[in-house]
This record gives sequence, C-alpha cells and structure tokens, in this order.
Amino acid sequence: MIRLNLRHLRAFAQVAATGSISAASRKVFLSQPAITQALAKLEEAVGTPLFLRKSTGMFLTEAGELLRARVDRALFILARAARRAARGGGRSKSVGFANFHHLLTSVQLRCFLALCETGNYSWAARNLGVSRPSVHRGINDMERISGLQLFTRSVQGFEPTHAGDALRQGVLLAFAELKQGLEEVCMLLGQDTARIVLGTLPLARSFILPKAINDLCAMRPEVRIKVRDGAYKDLLHALRYGEMDVLIGALRDPPPVDDVVQEELFVDKLAIAARAGHPLAGRRRLRADMLAQFPWVTPSSNIPTRQQFDALFQNAKVPAPGRIVESSSLILIRGLLLGSDRLTIISRHQIARELEEGVLTTLDFTLDGSDRPIGITTRRGWSPTATQSLFLDMLRRICSENAFRMHASDTGVR
Repeated sequence: MIRLNLRHLRAFAQVAATGSISAASRKVFLSQPAITQALAKLEEAVGTPLFLRKSTGMFLTEAGELLRARVDRALFILARAARRAARGGGRSKSVGFANFHHLLTSVQLRCFLALCETGNYSWAARNLGVSRPSVHRGINDMERISGLQLFTRSVQGFEPTHAGDALRQGVLLAFAELKQGLEEVCMLLGQDTARIVLGTLPLARSFILPKAINDLCAMRPEVRIKVRDGAYKDLLHALRYGEMDVLIGALRDPPPVDDVVQEELFVDKLAIAARAGHPLAGRRRLRADMLAQFPWVTPSSNIPTRQQFDALFQNAKVPAPGRIVESSSLILIRGLLLGSDRLTIISRHQIARELEEGVLTTLDFTLDGSDRPIGITTRRGWSPTATQSLFLDMLRRICSENAFRMHASDTGVR
C-alpha cells in the first residue's frame, strides 16, 4: 500500500477546492513551488495525473475526483478526532495549537499507531523499520503540538489515554478512507487492488461467507479478502476503529453504539439438534424436563444462543442440565453431537449440510422467541468502494436465496 504524505494531501485538497495553486498556497502556508512539487510527488505515487493544468486553472481528472472525495473525508475525520481528543483530554489553553491536526505529519501518525498497537517503543520501532529514538521523537512532537498526553504507562506497557484513544480511532478511520481512495484510483486504471476485511460471527462462517467469497473471487480474482472471527465485542471494536470493513452475523437490538448501522438480511430460526438415532429423535411434543436429562453443548454466557438455552429451562421451571460443554466452535459442536447423546441449540442454516446428509436431526420442540435477525453491520457514514459494494450485493442475494430455501424446507413447499 502506498504511503501518502499528509502535507501533500492537504495541498492537493486545497488546489482541488480553489482551482489554483496560488490560492491554495495562502490556505496551506506553503510556497507555490512547494505545492507544485507536492502535487508532482502525489501524482507519481498514485501513478496517474490528478489535474488538468490549463491557463484558466487546475481541473481535476477523473482519478483526481475519486481521490479528492476520499482525501476530503479523511481530513474531516482527522479534524473531528483532534477536536474530540482536545475536549476529552483536558488540554490547557496555554499549551498546544488550537488546530493541531493541521501540523501532524504522516510519520508522526505512523509512530503513534505503532505504539498504540504494541505498547512498547522498541517493538513499535521494529515494526516500522526505524530507530527507537525516531518513535520517541514522533510521539513527543505530537504531544507538544497537541498539548495532550497521549499515552500513560502501565504494567502492560504504554497505553493510549482517553484523548489518545479518540485520536487513534480518527487516524485509523482516516487511513482507511485513503486506502479506499487508492483502491478506487487503481480500479479506474484497470488494476483491482481491493482488499476487504470481514468480521464474522459463527452463522456467517458456515454458509454465508464461503458462497459470497467464491462468487466475488470468480468475478474479481485479484481481490484480497481477510476474514476475522472472534467475540462480538472485539469485532465491533475493530469495525468502529477502521480495522475492518463489514461485520456479518447476528444483529443486536438495539445497536450497542450509535456510530454503526445494521442491515437485516434474513431472520434465522434456532432449533435443538442431535445426532441421527438420538433417543429423542422422532419423538413428538418433547418437554423441557425430557431435554434436561441429556448432556448439552452451549456457547458461553454472553452469547445470545446461550441466553436462549438458559431461558428454555427457566421458563419451564426445570433445573438446567449440569453436564455442559461450552464452545462456539461449529467443528467441535458437530463432533460432540455425532459422538454422543448431547444436544445443542443451533441455527438450522449452520447445520444445513448435516441435515441434508442425514447425520444430524432437529427435535420436535418449539423455541419461543428464538428468531434472530442476521445481517451486516457497518460504520455510520461508511462509503464502500465498487468492489465492496459488489460483495455486499452478493451477500444480500445469497441470504435472500437461502432464506427462501429454508422457508420452503420448513413449510414443505417444492
């Protein structure tokens, strides 16, 4: 990924806004030759002209228009993060600069993010390929310019303060915008360098993502896709900090924070599953006390499916089974079910193949209130690239088709 220079980007944004190098020079406090040189280096880095230079002014090319939109958003996000950091950091008016984000450099921000990630100056320097004093200098300059304490020392190392974390989120989001801008310019030039980072919860990993990824790669074979799994809280944090593009899985009601947007793709229905040939398989009108006689495998207590398990026995006023294995791993759950009389609450979508093969079955027990909206979560205001939009459209189509198929299976429609 090309490393863009913030000073060059600010000059580019002002020339794009004013249509003139001389006018931009008064805005960014750089000489006209310096701006000319900045634009030349930026165009060299991007690999295409960004302006048509005419006697009447500077006019953006198509590539310039694409990049300008992302640069404007990135600079806005960085400015907003600086204001939030200043408000939350208790900065004294006698120190730092009011609009300190104008003075920050790309080198300083990379040092800042590296220390946020590692918590250690030596590791940060090693990751960046620079000396330890260089990282110290970058952080010290940022704190002097901003008038904020960005890090505090703990037993784990250096951790961002409240102000530092607010700034970190903005820097990551700004860099994500620039990355998307470069991808859009490359696409215009006929080079698909898109990279999509996805967060997935258990249901999405089993049937939604494999189909969507294969379909996208068939159309865009150069696309790079990274899939992250983990706890919802961790994935949501990564999404909000620009480390991930889309989170796919069960939605929360209400949304846990106000800076994300949820889109429902289908409603999932839970069922109680067991191996084929289980003592309860085929029996009608099962009761909670009958289910309690068998061992179970369930997720941990902070997972919605576990809450459904607890409610099942609480509502029936039946002691919950004590022989429990806690796991959210579909592979482990499948193995436990096939090798024992354990039961589990799981989405029919997740075990669709096992049901079709006849190795697992669902029991005749209605789980009240078990419908779960499944969909995608994105950052509020996020603007996807063309490749990201294509992937989202594929997700929507696949989910719509599978929801219809599962409904047809449940109702006996052919």
